[in-house]
Amino acid sequence: MATGQGTWDYRDRFGDSFGRTFFRRYGDGVVSSVGVGTYLGDPTDAVDEGYRESVRTALESGVNVVDTAINYRCQRSERAVGDAVADADVDRDAVLVATKGGFVPFDGERPDDPGRYVREEYVETGLVDREDLVRGSHCIAPDFLDDQLDRSLSNLGLETVDLYYVHNPETQLAERSREAVYDRLEAAFRRLEERIADGDLNAYGVATWDAFRVPPDHEQYLSLPEVASRARSAADAAGNDTTGFGSVQLPFNVAMADAFTVEAHESPDGPTSALAFAREAGIDVFTSASIAQGQLAESIPDDVAERLAGDTTAQRAINFARSAPGVTCALVGASSPDHVAENVAAGTFDPMGADAFDAVFE
Repeated sequence: MATGQGTWDYRDRFGDSFGRTFFRRYGDGVVSSVGVGTYLGDPTDAVDEGYRESVRTALESGVNVVDTAINYRCQRSERAVGDAVADADVDRDAVLVATKGGFVPFDGERPDDPGRYVREEYVETGLVDREDLVRGSHCIAPDFLDDQLDRSLSNLGLETVDLYYVHNPETQLAERSREAVYDRLEAAFRRLEERIADGDLNAYGVATWDAFRVPPDHEQYLSLPEVASRARSAADAAGNDTTGFGSVQLPFNVAMADAFTVEAHESPDGPTSALAFAREAGIDVFTSASIAQGQLAESIPDDVAERLAGDTTAQRAINFARSAPGVTCALVGASSPDHVAENVAAGTFDPMGADAFDAVFE
């Protein structure tokens, strides 16, 4: 698993190639403020190979954060990440590998009858209780997450997952009350606390799309303070001295800055944004959709672009995301080594300071 010493050694190897604050504190170690994501692409051998080469290139270029999920590309992205981590000329303890569980995954390819697959593979085998399944595709029950973590470990070829996210828990709000979803999250967190004690994962968090960046009256809203509180309760119930909850993933980019602008989370000083609350609470933030799945590689508003450093539009968009106060790492999907090179080079430029970032919104 990633260790403090391993990540600091990695920083010593690559740090001189990058600008100010490219490497940022994560626990007792450091991680690159640009990470590689593996969401997009068809479940094909060609895309697998692209991801293997891209992740390996990233790891050998100064990026030590890799993000995936068991449902990405029918489990193929996890398998490609595992191959790349094994093949790259970097030590395993230098790399933060993050994955997610929550959406029922297919295996290798999309089946002709997805409903039948879920029923036969998960419901009829007893891995999922039909009552726990939302929209026929999402489950955060402890036994299901146990199974998914085991499959992820096998796919990745790892003994320990560094960071495991409960994936888009707001999906559960389609069929449950907010309080019921908090209760289910606490049960999920307790099982993950137990898996930390067993050595199967090092830390956990929540990966969201809407939950933390919408106002409290939104149907997809979840309170970050309440989620963090439920994690502390789960740690107590599991007999752990400290909670393993310490990270969130959420969308953040030039066009989707809600995590910075929407004050939806209660703090001792009143309502605050997700990024501000996370920063004060010591929660690491990993941004998804940092270039809006490629859309911001083509164009960003001129008044923002002129404030950002970078040779290309994509680099400026990446540097916007990693300039936000409270952001640990901006994740960028890349299944091409050429795109990886461009994304990594964004880190050779300094991000905006806090005052300059705030000025964008004035």
